[in-house]
Amino acid sequence: MTDVNVCISEAEEKMDMAILYLEEALAHIRAGKADIRLLDGIRVDSYGSMVPINNVAAVTTPDPRTIAIKPWDKSMFRIIEKAIIDSDLGIMPENNGEIIRIGIPPLTEERRKQLAKQCKGEGENAKVSVRNARRDGIDALKKAVKEGLPEDAQKDGEDKLQKLHDKYIKKIDDLLAAKDKEIMTV
Repeated sequence: MTDVNVCISEAEEKMDMAILYLEEALAHIRAGKADIRLLDGIRVDSYGSMVPINNVAAVTTPDPRTIAIKPWDKSMFRIIEKAIIDSDLGIMPENNGEIIRIGIPPLTEERRKQLAKQCKGEGENAKVSVRNARRDGIDALKKAVKEGLPEDAQKDGEDKLQKLHDKYIKKIDDLLAAKDKEIMTV
């Protein structure tokens, strides 16, 4: 027989994963500010294996509009530069022989709207995941009733799942509002 608390904790775990995924996805959306996480998806060839840039260089943000990359090995300059140019970041790096700088240009109004729309899409995916977790939990509770779980316990479990669902949907809305504000701030 399935325990109500087990169903709820499994659903909560899935909802947590949806929030973590959303936070990660929103971090990779460029909002006009320099963030070293923008480079997370870019891999460079270092001695035969593909590694993230921060494994072969010190990556910092000296000011809100610049990312500075200081490779530990001088031979990596060209490789890192090429990887950034070939990526979907859409920014040209500047190399002065000591450090690679990436200037984050201010976003145009049209680009801001595109990014806000992209964020909403990511948020909707996260909401769908939360709803699916709630549905799976409710289905598990209904199955448990057939196995002998009291209907009162099932109803209480469904109420708890609904409250969890509402809490996580609010969290998603809050994350989206914060990101939207960050994108729309000039």
